[in-house]
Amino acid sequence: MSTMNSIRDTFFEECEDLLAALSDGFAAMQSSTHDSETVNAVFRAVHSIKGGAGAFHLADLVSFAHRFETVLDELRASRLELTPDLMFVLLRSADHLTVLVEAARDEVEIEAAITESFLASLDACLGETDSDTKDSGENFSFSAVQLDIIGFDADDSVNHANRFTITFAPTSTLFANGHDPAFLFEALSDLGNLAVEMDLSELPEWENFDPSVPFMKWSLLLETNQDEAAIRGVFEFVDGLCALTVTALLEDAAPILEEPSASMENASLPDGEHAVKTSAPPLEEAGGPKKSAAPSDQHGPKPTLRVDLDRVDRLINAVGELIINQAMISQRVGEMALSTDSDVVNYVEDYRLLARDIQEAVMAIRAQPVKPLFQRMSRIVREAADATGKKAQMISFGEEIEVDKTVIERLADPLTHMIRNAVDHGLEDVDTRIAAGKDPSGTIRLSAAHRSGRVIISIKDDGAGLNRQKILGIAKTKGLVPQDIDLPDAEIDALLFLPGFSTASKISNLSGRGVGLDVVRTAVMALGGRVAIMSTPGLGTEFTISLPLTLAVMDGMVVSVGNQTMVAPIASILETMRPAKEELHMGPNGQYLSVRGKFVPIVDVADSLGFPTKHSENESPLLLLVENENQSQCALIVDEVHDQRQVVIKGLEHNYATVSGVSAATVLGNGQIALILDLDAIAFQRGFTAEPMTETATTAPGA
Repeated sequence: MSTMNSIRDTFFEECEDLLAALSDGFAAMQSSTHDSETVNAVFRAVHSIKGGAGAFHLADLVSFAHRFETVLDELRASRLELTPDLMFVLLRSADHLTVLVEAARDEVEIEAAITESFLASLDACLGETDSDTKDSGENFSFSAVQLDIIGFDADDSVNHANRFTITFAPTSTLFANGHDPAFLFEALSDLGNLAVEMDLSELPEWENFDPSVPFMKWSLLLETNQDEAAIRGVFEFVDGLCALTVTALLEDAAPILEEPSASMENASLPDGEHAVKTSAPPLEEAGGPKKSAAPSDQHGPKPTLRVDLDRVDRLINAVGELIINQAMISQRVGEMALSTDSDVVNYVEDYRLLARDIQEAVMAIRAQPVKPLFQRMSRIVREAADATGKKAQMISFGEEIEVDKTVIERLADPLTHMIRNAVDHGLEDVDTRIAAGKDPSGTIRLSAAHRSGRVIISIKDDGAGLNRQKILGIAKTKGLVPQDIDLPDAEIDALLFLPGFSTASKISNLSGRGVGLDVVRTAVMALGGRVAIMSTPGLGTEFTISLPLTLAVMDGMVVSVGNQTMVAPIASILETMRPAKEELHMGPNGQYLSVRGKFVPIVDVADSLGFPTKHSENESPLLLLVENENQSQCALIVDEVHDQRQVVIKGLEHNYATVSGVSAATVLGNGQIALILDLDAIAFQRGFTAEPMTETATTAPGA
């Protein structure tokens, strides 16, 4: 049972990759940047999901995937034209296929009426609504699914130079490692024309049946332009896990296998058993040489290894302790005042470099691109548009940006809420957009980028923008602000994050129940991030989420602030300086630093955190010039700078509480606990969020 569960888990993991490939293909088709191979790729993705689902008797998933691939087969055969309406049906069908996969994985049921509505849309594309068409999907045979692997295309006009016979007999270890012969045969089919015959002659009687002992063998006939090395390359990852022979046939040699017919046939065997010959949908139309899908292809996918997340977490924790241990040893050696050319000093430095290399390698294991998350949001946009009766599309940028896996997982819910909010509240309905001279279909732009050691995720719509007077009026009605108050735009925007605040006039499936953006802000703050809003009336609204790249290790500068040792993230620090007195100026909001033609606001970190200020007004302060997430600059006053080092991030939320101006804590080499400064939050507390003033455009504040 445990082996079967492991294989089942592997199937659903592979489904994630197949659904991602499906999303990529449809994105290319939607933007008209696709070719015939793109359509073939999306067909194969659905076909592979159907085949695996059949092996586990997932009837609903098999039935829907079968009808879905029928439409795709018509499309790739050019019997259907890719119109906007068909593209819409394909996208929504892919969304429902994802829902069915998730339901099968979680062992929950989807209402039959929902699936029937999607099947009806697919049937409408085919122009088939009779009962025979519907039954072809619902009564799809599981035996056919399991054996419908690949077939011989007798009509293929490509002249292949070489013919090979292949015998393949897997061992039990092959299946235990999660390999599937179907995928091997599919890769072989990409090399040319392939015929497959299964040998069940060693099938034992039921009372002697052992599911852990494989009894199946396959004989294959391949016509290809590739050589024997390319064929063996397909089986590279199962080397030693199967019995394999590859034999080249001479031109005048008779084929060992007969060409299978368009339907499954039974070939009698000497002992009375039957070998099943199978066929699949036609191979890709000839249009040039076919690219090998063998793992040995240098342009093919890189080999991967699936590892339990718990093992990675334990490894990361161990690396964190290793870095702390290295810092402690370095500090002890430093206290010994050894010469710089001492062997001990050199060994400790080598230890530091090695620990850093290990840390970077381990963190790279957890780093994942945001692409899967963004693909899921594309589905959310379509669902929200359907629910509200609006037209919307999503455009994404920066999908290759990598973020810690934990950050991605915990960001999914707040991002989903913001995407739905953008469609429901941000975009206008079709008639309103047309009247305003806009495209009837609204656009949601989702982007990710690295900036100042953080990842910035932006959700921008091209809707009507925030109605600030309405927001302020609702806040007054709910008693959230005084009746006679008049707030600036930024503070009105911040009202959206208050608990229970909602601008929806009626309750719907998406909004109106008072579970607003405060949930988003709470989730983002728990990740050490923050949310900002920018809105222009008539042009749209942009929400920006700023998050740390990782929740484990960072490079920091150890500083003293008000008798406390603290750590400042070095990614945000541009330089350290002790300015001359003539570079310091007083302005309406405090002190400013004149640097490279700009006036940068100065913030006393000790004063912001409530610590006693140690520096004298008569002496030049020690400053850290930092760049905030909105690319503005400010100068932070600290008492002393000690050194730069890697630190292990320890969250405060579970052990203490959220502290304003502090993002986390760490353990230094001497065992002392030091707080990690949130430089952006410190600047925000003092209201320094705008771009610095320039000397040419602004009168300098009085000295």
